[in-house]
Amino acid sequence: MGGKPQKQVKVYSTPTCTWCKTIKRHFDQHGIKYTDIDVSRDQKAAEEMVRRSGQQGVPQTEIGGEIIVGFDKKRINSLLGIK
Repeated sequence: MGGKPQKQVKVYSTPTCTWCKTIKRHFDQHGIKYTDIDVSRDQKAAEEMVRRSGQQGVPQTEIGGEIIVGFDKKRINSLLGIK
């Protein structure tokens, strides 16, 4: 990632979500640090997620303040400088 500080990454997820597991595995494989927020256990976080994105589905990823709904690998990689 070229020595630049990594953007803050948050993943809004649930334990049963297959795409949530996929996105977290993708971050792990690329050494991306992230905060995992389980919206099935944290009602305030779930409400904040919906307020910010207008969507209830997971995964949702926040990268440097930008919200991505679903596993949009191309956009995620672009925002994080993953080649």
